[in-house]
Amino acid sequence: MKEIRVLSPTAILGYGFPVESFEAGLERHPDVIAVDAGSTDPGPYYLGAGVSFTDKRAVYRDLNLILNAGRDLKIPVLIGTAGGSGAEPHLQWTLDIIKDIATREGLSFKLAVVHGEVGRDRVLNAFDSGEISPLPPAAPLKREEIVESTHIVGQMGIEPLIKALETGAEVILAGRCYDPAVFAAFPVMQGFESGLALHMGKILECAAIAAVPGSGSDCMIGYLREDHFLLEPLNPQRKCTVTSVAAHTLYEKSNPYLLPGPGGAIDLTATTFEQYNDTMVKVAGSRFSPSKLYSIKLEGAKRVGFRTISVAGVRDPIFIGQVDLIIEGVRARVVDNFSEIPVETYSLIFHIYGKNGVMAELEPNKEIVSHELGIVIEAVAQSQELANTICSFARSTMLHYGYPGRISTAGNLAFLYSPSDLKAGEVYNFNIYHLIGVQDPCSLFPMEIMQMGEG
Repeated sequence: MKEIRVLSPTAILGYGFPVESFEAGLERHPDVIAVDAGSTDPGPYYLGAGVSFTDKRAVYRDLNLILNAGRDLKIPVLIGTAGGSGAEPHLQWTLDIIKDIATREGLSFKLAVVHGEVGRDRVLNAFDSGEISPLPPAAPLKREEIVESTHIVGQMGIEPLIKALETGAEVILAGRCYDPAVFAAFPVMQGFESGLALHMGKILECAAIAAVPGSGSDCMIGYLREDHFLLEPLNPQRKCTVTSVAAHTLYEKSNPYLLPGPGGAIDLTATTFEQYNDTMVKVAGSRFSPSKLYSIKLEGAKRVGFRTISVAGVRDPIFIGQVDLIIEGVRARVVDNFSEIPVETYSLIFHIYGKNGVMAELEPNKEIVSHELGIVIEAVAQSQELANTICSFARSTMLHYGYPGRISTAGNLAFLYSPSDLKAGEVYNFNIYHLIGVQDPCSLFPMEIMQMGEG
């Protein structure tokens, strides 16, 4: 039976994995090792600032094992969304790690570097030509948002990765990728149905999260065949079930039957899930439905200011009962004390944990039932100095705020840290979440070929 075996070591490069699980995967003779190195989940700072949300030492550890295994087995290694966000600084950061490993380990391989950052001029030209459309619920893009972005990336599909494989590259380091792409590219190049390959990639990109018990820090292998694929966790403490795999198929989806991506969507209307054995699940029926226009998702971030925070706690039930009125009073004092500062130049935010710190105004349970509250005072302003000023004054005002029934006048808040105010630095927002139509799926993603080692 024709089959491609794809090994996924971990949900995100740097999250780690047990060596025993990885070795069990290698014993199954995979045809390719693929790993997703990033996500937008940690927020806009990492894309905007051009830094990784994963630790360099942790990424080095994972990559060292993966690259050595790939060379030992003489199989391709594909790495997507390098450095966490896949922009040029993230790509170069990961490339430096690969170069270091190749030198230290004496590895020799042909490396393809596929860039994922899209130049501002290219995006502006597309905007002026009407080639960019919003991806709901995003609003139509404004020209100034493109200009103000620090980094813009395009979420590449399988085509640039296949192009890299066709050059004979043994290791592919790619910028921002559609999550399943690094897992599906090699099988599709070998002639397998892209819907099944992408659906399997959708599961494998999170490694063993689709197992029971789930973990993003453990290995999974997929067996892609002509009309189905099998999923197997590589830790004997885990197993795949119909429920766990079907549930993960619904993960991060707005439509249970369609999963949009570059160039089309995975159609799940005829997908079936079957328990293959005690630890493996069989999936069949997934198909790829191409779109009329090949569209690529653009992601961008811009700097909106600087942040200072103060973390405190309160246990006085009288304070807790009046916390909303106290916050209103503190806000009013800040505005009055700094009346010369336009209020639109800063934001003062109170995160109240134990009340609605997670869901804010969306919290359905309005009654406070906890005996203590955690309070994070956050100031965001156009300069770090102003953020420091607003946070400091709000913190001291709340500390000594006089409220009806107060018993102790020594202070209302218990501070977690000294110094109490923490300068968090630059603040970024996602400002581009839009689609760009292209004629060539590879046109936004230039490729470099490098030789690591002696060759």
